[in-house]
Amino acid sequence: MNKVEKTLYIVRHGQTDLNKQGIVQGRGKDTDLNDEGRRQANQFYEAYKTIPFDKIYISELKRTQQSIQQFIDMGIPYQKLPGLDELAWGVYEGQPATPENKAAFLDLMRNWLDGNLDTKFEGGESPNEVKERQLQALETIMAHPEEKNILVCMHGRAMRLLMCVLTSLPLTQMDTFPHQNLVLYKVTYDGKKFTIVEANNALHLKNS
Repeated sequence: MNKVEKTLYIVRHGQTDLNKQGIVQGRGKDTDLNDEGRRQANQFYEAYKTIPFDKIYISELKRTQQSIQQFIDMGIPYQKLPGLDELAWGVYEGQPATPENKAAFLDLMRNWLDGNLDTKFEGGESPNEVKERQLQALETIMAHPEEKNILVCMHGRAMRLLMCVLTSLPLTQMDTFPHQNLVLYKVTYDGKKFTIVEANNALHLKNS
């Protein structure tokens, strides 16, 4: 039986206007890329278009598809997985960054770092809930041994959680994985474990 080996190229979506304005957008905000986000998407495409991707997996939010649309246009098959969606921030999605809102977020983050991983905003999701759907998405992705090079486009907070899941770190360590718009985490799987071989790689965004 062939050992399942894969290389996952996991990127966060490009910039949206809400990103630019510092307004939180989670699973409940289906926003478009802005001009800068489209430029970032093009830069990533130019840097990685020669990688022979077998499959693309994206979230159900259009900003992820817009970020890698040029790869889809090459004819690479793609699939939307709800497990790759951003964490839902509930009542705080789309709200301006007021001192009160910032305080609420700081309090939530403190709870998560303290291990209270079921804590969430009203109408939102907890890290543990996101992990459960990420495990389902991962099961789908890993069920295809013939897919060797995989492109995954997802979201910032969800990406941090996924890196913990892949490397068997507790979710309390999520903030050890920095990110920005259209940054790359390259992860290999040798049949037994996942290894992050490139973290927070933004070299493709440095040109022009």
